[in-house]
Amino acid sequence: MKSEKEKWLAGEYFDPLDPELCAARSRARRLTKALNDSDDEAALRERLLAELLPRAAGRVWIEPPFHCDYGNNIECGERVFFNFDCVVLDVGPVRIGSRVLFGPGVHIYTVTHPMDAAERAGGLEVGRAVEIGDDVWVGGGSIVCPGVKIGARSVIGAGSVVTRDVPDGVFAAGNPCRVIRRLG
Repeated sequence: MKSEKEKWLAGEYFDPLDPELCAARSRARRLTKALNDSDDEAALRERLLAELLPRAAGRVWIEPPFHCDYGNNIECGERVFFNFDCVVLDVGPVRIGSRVLFGPGVHIYTVTHPMDAAERAGGLEVGRAVEIGDDVWVGGGSIVCPGVKIGARSVIGAGSVVTRDVPDGVFAAGNPCRVIRRLG
């Protein structure tokens, strides 16, 4: 029989109240609190980021406050910037390319729940991966929903709710987010 963590990592429905998963989220909260309180202490911030985001390939800059569920489910390329008040619910994998910019208050959600109310009452959840290509800019206050892919070089307008995939090299905006025009 699989543990709840094994189900979680396999992309299956799992119980988020499992003690091992609760401990992992508590660890992430302690690290994000320390990161958010670190001010301009560069060496401390670098150490905390390495511990919180072990799958970050290179320079990641995060303006506090920042919040995430686990941290170890976030993969970042080089030169990724999160502005103030970003939230990443990394129940599922979050793959972020290089040179990606997130405006203030951007939220990335990978967690989802059953649509059926009776099933949802059971308290299970599942993660659906979010992928963001290289050289993307996600405008402030945007929400990226579970299972969405944003193509390389695209720009997401501020305040957008990204509910479906966005192709490479476009400007997309709105609620729901839709392609407005091709770029370059």
